[in-house]
Amino acid sequence: MEIRELQAKAAQIRMDLLTIIHRAKTGHTGGSLSNTDILTALYYRIMKVDPNNPKWENRDRFIASKGHSVESLWCILADLGFFPKEELKTYSGFGTRLIGHPNNKVPGIEMNTGALGHGLAISVGMAIAAKRDGRPYRVFCLMGDGEQAEGSVWEAAMAGAHYKLDNLIGIIDRNRLQISGTTEEVMGLEPLDEKWTAFGWNVVSIDGNDMAALVEAFEAIPAAAGKPTLIMANTVKGKGVSFAENAAKWHHHVPNDEELRKALEELDTQLQALRAEGTAI
Repeated sequence: MEIRELQAKAAQIRMDLLTIIHRAKTGHTGGSLSNTDILTALYYRIMKVDPNNPKWENRDRFIASKGHSVESLWCILADLGFFPKEELKTYSGFGTRLIGHPNNKVPGIEMNTGALGHGLAISVGMAIAAKRDGRPYRVFCLMGDGEQAEGSVWEAAMAGAHYKLDNLIGIIDRNRLQISGTTEEVMGLEPLDEKWTAFGWNVVSIDGNDMAALVEAFEAIPAAAGKPTLIMANTVKGKGVSFAENAAKWHHHVPNDEELRKALEELDTQLQALRAEGTAI
C-alpha cells in the first residue's frame, strides 16, 4: 500500500476497534488507538506474512509485548483474512478466541502475551533461532513505554545486542501515558533513547503516528549491521479521536453511545478526506 492508502486503512481500523470495544464494553482504547499506525505500516507494507499460510516458516514474526492493546491487532488480522471478520463481534465474549490479550489459538498470533516485560525476551529467542537456522525472517516486538520499567526488558535488550541480532526490531509505543498517569510521574524513563543506545541498539526516533516516517524507518532496517534496531515511536494516546487524545483516563475507557458516535464521525471525516485526496491525484 502507498502512504495515503495506509493512512486510510489506519482510520478504518480505528473505527473497527472502537466498535468492538463499545460492543464488548471492555478494552484498552487509548493504547490501541496510539499503536494503530505502527501496526498498519507493519502488516500492510513491511512484514512478510501470509493469511493463507499463517505458519509459513519464513514469515516475519510479530510479538505484541504490550498485549493489552490487542484490539487494533484483532481488527487488522481479521481485515487481512487470518480469521473471519464476523468473529470480531465475539471479542471478549464467553468462549471466544478473541480475548483481551493475544491468544495463539488465533491464526497470526505467535505467542500469548500480556504480562508486561516478556515479549522482547521471546523475540530475542526467535531472532537467534532465525540466525542459527539460516532463515531470512525478522522479528518485530511492540512494547509499551510504561513497560520499560520492567527489568526483564533490559535483560533482553542486553542479550539482543550481545548476539548481534540485526534481524530484531523493537518498537516502543511512546505515548507517555499509562494507567495511573504520565510515565515520567510513575517511573521516569528519560533519557530513553540514550539508555537503549547504551545497551548497544541502533535507535531511530520518529513520530509514530506519521505513516511516511514509519514506513521510511521500517524500510531502512537493518540500518546498522550487527545491531538490533529500536524504533522510538513517539505517539499520541487516543490518536484519531480528538476528545481521547492525551487523556490518561482513556487507557481502558469504554466509549459510551454518544462518544462512539462522535468518534466514528471524526474518523469517517478523516477517511473520506483521504479518499478524496487520492481520487484527486
